[in-house]
Amino acid sequence: MLRRPPTLLAARCAVVAALVTVPSVLAVPAGAQEVPAAPRPAGTAPQADFDCDGYADVAASAPGGSIAGRARAGYITVVHGSASGADTGRRQVISQASAGVPGEPAADARFGFRTVARDLDGDGCTDLAVQASGTASAIVLWGSARGLSGGTALPAAAGTDGENLVGGDFNGDGHADLVGGSTLSEEWGDLRVLYGPFDRGGAPAVTGDLSTGEVFEPRDLAAGDVTGDGKDDLVSLHDFEEMAKPTHFWRATADGFEPGADNIVSGDTATIGDVDGDGFGDLVLRTVPGGVVENLPYDEGTVKVVYGSAAGPGSRTTVIGQGTAGVPGAGEEGDQFGDALDAGDVNADGYADIAVGVPYEDIAGGGVDAGAFVLLKGGAKGLTGSGAQAFHQHTSGVPGVAEAGDRFGAALSLLDTDADGRADLAAGAPGEDGTTLDTGAGWVLRGADGGLTTAGVVSYGPGALGAPEAGARLGDAYPR
Repeated sequence: MLRRPPTLLAARCAVVAALVTVPSVLAVPAGAQEVPAAPRPAGTAPQADFDCDGYADVAASAPGGSIAGRARAGYITVVHGSASGADTGRRQVISQASAGVPGEPAADARFGFRTVARDLDGDGCTDLAVQASGTASAIVLWGSARGLSGGTALPAAAGTDGENLVGGDFNGDGHADLVGGSTLSEEWGDLRVLYGPFDRGGAPAVTGDLSTGEVFEPRDLAAGDVTGDGKDDLVSLHDFEEMAKPTHFWRATADGFEPGADNIVSGDTATIGDVDGDGFGDLVLRTVPGGVVENLPYDEGTVKVVYGSAAGPGSRTTVIGQGTAGVPGAGEEGDQFGDALDAGDVNADGYADIAVGVPYEDIAGGGVDAGAFVLLKGGAKGLTGSGAQAFHQHTSGVPGVAEAGDRFGAALSLLDTDADGRADLAAGAPGEDGTTLDTGAGWVLRGADGGLTTAGVVSYGPGALGAPEAGARLGDAYPR
């Protein structure tokens, strides 16, 4: 199918009515106790816990939101986790108009269009590194017992503009690190490595440089422990003009990155998680059809698993699409299966599961590009279609109505909001219409022994959080 613009339908308030309306204050429950984190499969990212209570928090980007009259200045919403899951009664809305956040709201800044959630200063609370268009560097919002509070711009000496920002522990010292585009190199494709811990002035403990050997900056970056040595490795995806280039693997060491396999199939998006339980993170990426990035909008979509080993990504692979046995739906032109990817253990069986966005899926009775997502389950044999689940807004129990252009599943994040050891799934639909066009919305589905369940599902739009609505595109992205 060809991409079409969202259609304004006569009545789009059904979703707004289904979304949760909540009080407008962030309150910390009396006597709240920190909950120990459950073990995670190798390669998966740590939980985002901004108020350090043991429950994962959902940070969703709304890059189209107007702030102080500045169109598309952008903002971030945080819905905190609790024993009953995502709690919209405890939330934050943060922009560059918020107290303590550096800078001023600016038109088209799209504050928060890419974020990274890691404990950068080592105080036990997750911080949020935020990228905004036109800024000289990234901004770090600091976690605390009351959530994100205040912020610091990374200093010019850090040497990164925050492009393609990604987080991990790249030298295995237990401190979170960042990698982003370099402002100190004359080569566009070079990267800057910022090793933690960071001080409250935003300065990293040590910096390093990584030359990718590419002309342009990477199409995307992904991080996770592929080799099983306790250090997060780096994967960079590349293209040049309209042609995709091979994906690069960078093995992390205590002294920096070493180049590894460079013959991995070209990819558009990627995530890492141990889907077969062997202790090595596996690389899961959406392949580029014919190696031509201009074909991506017309692609039905395919994901490829490149299994990890002590040496890095190995020769064992698996390819999965909507034509794979057990995977719900049918692959159609333009579906873009794999446009969003994330890894986490939904059913607490020790294997990473993979959430796959299909944001341009047409839904019967819902229209073109209404969107969906699929959960692929890991197991001893690796990632397969066995037991796969699909969800969209016409799925029983999912609040809202599937409508043309919603792009449900355009962004996905697996995180344990209720600390029961099972990852829950946050899904965004930036094209969701509320009282105005493209307000966007988010959903959180709970993890269970059998996979994802709609029991206790939480959904919300900007208005339910007291945030600006018009064109906000809430749910456009979640932290990396």
